Amino acid sequence: MSVVKILPRAEAPLQAPTARLVAEIAERVAGTPADCTCPQTTDSYPLDRAFHAMLARFTGGISPVALSLAWLDWGAHLAAAPQHQMELSRNIFRDSGRFLEAAAHATSQGPWSVIRPQGRDRRFKDRQWEAAPFNLLAQAFLLTERWWHDATTGIRGVSHANEAIVEFSMRQMLDMLAPSNFAATNPQVLEKAFQSGGENFVFGWQNWCNDLMRLLSGSKLAGEDQFVVGKTVAASPGKVVYRNSLIELIQYHPTTAQVRPEPILIVPAWIMKYYILDLSPQNSLVKYLTAQGFTVFAISWRNPDAHDRVVAFDDYRKLGVMAALDTIGQIVPGRKIHALGYCLGGTLLSIAAAAMGRDGDSRLGTVTLLAAQTDFTEAGELTLFVNESQVAFLEDMMWQRGYLDTTQMAGAFQLLRSNELIWSRLSRDYLMGEGSPASDLMAWNADATRLPYRMHSEYLRQLFLDNDLAEGRYRVECRSVSLSDIHTPMFVVGTLADHVAPWRSVYKIHYQVDADVTFLLTSGGHNAGVVAPPQEEGHFYQVLTKAADAPYVGADEWLKLAPRVEGSWWPEWTNWLAARSGAPSDRPQIGLAGALGLPDAPGDYVHT
Repeated sequence: MSVVKILPRAEAPLQAPTARLVAEIAERVAGTPADCTCPQTTDSYPLDRAFHAMLARFTGGISPVALSLAWLDWGAHLAAAPQHQMELSRNIFRDSGRFLEAAAHATSQGPWSVIRPQGRDRRFKDRQWEAAPFNLLAQAFLLTERWWHDATTGIRGVSHANEAIVEFSMRQMLDMLAPSNFAATNPQVLEKAFQSGGENFVFGWQNWCNDLMRLLSGSKLAGEDQFVVGKTVAASPGKVVYRNSLIELIQYHPTTAQVRPEPILIVPAWIMKYYILDLSPQNSLVKYLTAQGFTVFAISWRNPDAHDRVVAFDDYRKLGVMAALDTIGQIVPGRKIHALGYCLGGTLLSIAAAAMGRDGDSRLGTVTLLAAQTDFTEAGELTLFVNESQVAFLEDMMWQRGYLDTTQMAGAFQLLRSNELIWSRLSRDYLMGEGSPASDLMAWNADATRLPYRMHSEYLRQLFLDNDLAEGRYRVECRSVSLSDIHTPMFVVGTLADHVAPWRSVYKIHYQVDADVTFLLTSGGHNAGVVAPPQEEGHFYQVLTKAADAPYVGADEWLKLAPRVEGSWWPEWTNWLAARSGAPSDRPQIGLAGALGLPDAPGDYVHT
């Protein structure tokens, strides 16, 4: 029996949050049962965490331990697979023989006689790549790329997560070495240099110098000055009708004589600024909705800083979604609310809707989710950055600052589509000397936000890493919530080329909720697929409705059954909303009578 008295260790204090935030969190906790204790983040081993935070500056936020373990897992199992090694060796000799034969008959055989680029690979799509010797260079690279894909996948015994990390990191290295990235091996660059007398390299050098100066000074990209928040983007007229330490709630002015009685609440993700759905007037979903006779409210999240390190994920639900619903209920009392959640905002809205269903709160008339996941077991390549080692590394990096900086989030998203967002841009800007035309979507994408330490840690662990929401372990106010408590009709949108929220992952909502689900799959990616105004050509979608008591249809079967429709998905959704709304009536008041001193839209938080 031990006679040593174990005393609790003193923990390093957290940086104090703002007084206003303390008051609001205290008010929230005041209604929590006394026996309900929620886990708190700790600051154990501060020297280790400081070392990891310093290391993260040189690794771009990627955990070297997680990367090393993945490669060790792959290498050890490949070393113990002699038959697989023999097959890879045979592939080398076979491909080399076919390539040498193609090289010997390069003038008589057509292009791509050995291998051709996949449909989504745009690096070698131009006709200049069909001429020798550039076609042979491209084929040699594609053969190398295919061989490494075969070498890094399908090894028995390697965990799926580690296999994905190895394949992804090898692909990133190969993408960097593609012949399209070098002037001497890119026929388009050589042709441009011949036609311009080398002027493209002069312009490319100027572009590189301008980008370097912009990076060092923290200024905007060239051409982005034309996209000014409140003037050319986020310009829909409205009024901030409520504000707390986390959100500003914007009510937009109606543009029709009468409006539907049920208002719409937009819950955007807080990893970027809210105005993705209110870009330029020609592609603003907010403007489109008000023109269709809807009253629209939108949450604008405040950009957090180091003082907000203790803000929890549930604070975004209570101070965000629930506070907005309470305010809307005061402005338009007794009305059902159409709630829309985009990306992470959709995940948060799903949690809020499940808690409301559990507690008998029936204020929601419908729920719309745009590219939002509720099950994270197949969350695409973003899961490569989420394992225990990586999450601990990110926590240590955030622990020092109190938040996740914008560069780490932006870098992760760019790596998912490195060919399109990194290498093709570098080739166009620096080798071709052309420069990238500015757009409102690019300006919004550059207007990044920070993520509070505690909130992001809870999000990564509870949702991504442990998948608590889908598996029934997620707790709201210390009571479990289940998505099956959602009985409100749902409209769920997935995007065909989504690297952030793959549509098959979004599709899982079908067997999680007890509600009628209308699922729509639209063309485009995570952002461009959602921002799809009716006047813009090139869009198409598929849509089907599943009743709550109807048998489940798998994603692949759904893809075959759902009819294809040309055009934007926006009219399909507004027709669905109109069918679940009352007859048009008089327009509601703007804001509350006692709310004074609040600014017009887009408010103040969007500028932080």
